[in-house]
Amino acid sequence: MTNKFRTLDDVDVKGKRVLLRVDLNVPMDNGRVTDATRLERVAPTINEIADKGGKVILLAHFGRPKGRDPKESLRPVAEALANVLKRPVAFADDCIGEPAAKAVAALKDGDILCLENTRFHKEEEKNDPAFVAELAKLGDIWVNDAFSAAHRAHASTEGLGHKLPAYAGRTMQAELDALEKALGSPTKPVIAIIGGAKVSTKIDLLENLVTKVDALVIGGGMANTFLHAQGVAIGKSLAEKDLAPTALRIMEKAEAANCAIILPVDATVAYHFAANAPSHAYGLDAIPADGMILDVGPQSIVRVQAAIDDAATLVWNGPLGAFEMQPFDRGTVAAAKHAAERTKAKKLISIAGGGDTVAALNQAHVAGAFTYVSTAGGAFLEWMEGKPLPGVEVLRTK
Repeated sequence: MTNKFRTLDDVDVKGKRVLLRVDLNVPMDNGRVTDATRLERVAPTINEIADKGGKVILLAHFGRPKGRDPKESLRPVAEALANVLKRPVAFADDCIGEPAAKAVAALKDGDILCLENTRFHKEEEKNDPAFVAELAKLGDIWVNDAFSAAHRAHASTEGLGHKLPAYAGRTMQAELDALEKALGSPTKPVIAIIGGAKVSTKIDLLENLVTKVDALVIGGGMANTFLHAQGVAIGKSLAEKDLAPTALRIMEKAEAANCAIILPVDATVAYHFAANAPSHAYGLDAIPADGMILDVGPQSIVRVQAAIDDAATLVWNGPLGAFEMQPFDRGTVAAAKHAAERTKAKKLISIAGGGDTVAALNQAHVAGAFTYVSTAGGAFLEWMEGKPLPGVEVLRTK
């Protein structure tokens, strides 16, 4: 897959100033990083370039600042990154101009420098050519290791790829390899599990997937919309009833593409949207008028597990029920554990992504057992929708 993209295997970084776009958008509390996962993910690329004698110049955004804002500074993140890397990380108070130029000029081969938040300049998000040119002055090559920002055509995520020789970092490379295994040229049959609350946020995703996969499991609140469209009485369950025609259109498209749609055959119903609310499993013909579907039922779990057994590749985005609350996490956890066991047994390639999905897999303690878990929310979704990602396209071998 990555032979379609230029990677670090295609360049000698020794003595070069490497502008490395990374994702440092980590959760913070009182100036301290509370989850270093993203820092740990970019560490191999940073260390590799530094070990090979490149001068590592980190570009990243943090938050959504409107101009310069000390609360959105990358300085504390750079300090946390130094702890993860176990090597010093210098810091420059700006990403362009004299502070940046001076800091870059002071670098020796193998040194690491973090530039201040690129979004302190409004020209970053506008992909302004003059701003791109200012950034490009600081480097000899550009390496993009921020797949999570690849769906944005910003100066540091896409613009630099037109000004400097461009390469994918190791995190980006791993993501592109995983995505190719998932939908690009997957081992068939392929099953997708798509859950979450709303059909409206995933129409493009569903319409693309039914043309790519052999079976599509629909869960969560989305499934209620599909059941309602088929005339099932769903009580007081969350549903977008106005999207019934859309649901039926997706089902017709799936049938034409020979993609099996797997909907719940029973449901776990409660009368209050609360953890440990009394609940009961009902068949679809018996959902109480004042009840709410909060998870798939036991027969549906068995059906989803059977569908996973039939697949060689699984793509997963979104939970099957209200997984944040027990016992309504049962369906999601059971399916996740089953997929993890099949993956461990080398019978399944499992790719998952999206914020809720990562949280659900962590809750089931199986994230580490999946073939690949993407932490890139928006970019992962847009890629699954079949949309080209600007920050990836610019890395393609011409």
